[in-house]
Amino acid sequence: MNYRFKKIIFTVLLNFTIFMILIIGIQNSTKKSKVNFLLGETINLPISFIIGVSFITGSITSSILGTKLWKNK
Repeated sequence: MNYRFKKIIFTVLLNFTIFMILIIGIQNSTKKSKVNFLLGETINLPISFIIGVSFITGSITSSILGTKLWKNK
């Protein structure tokens, strides 16, 4: 298999696993907040969920951009 494909699959599986652990971990979270977007805002979400999802999104984005910028030698 291609190295880039393996890296993307590994990243997606790793971040999916972290997301499942995040979902299980926030079951007893009491502090909630809303996220303001340009056109509206979300429902009350636990702060740990907002931070965890932003971390996972950044991780996936950086790994995909890293494979796009990396050239075969």
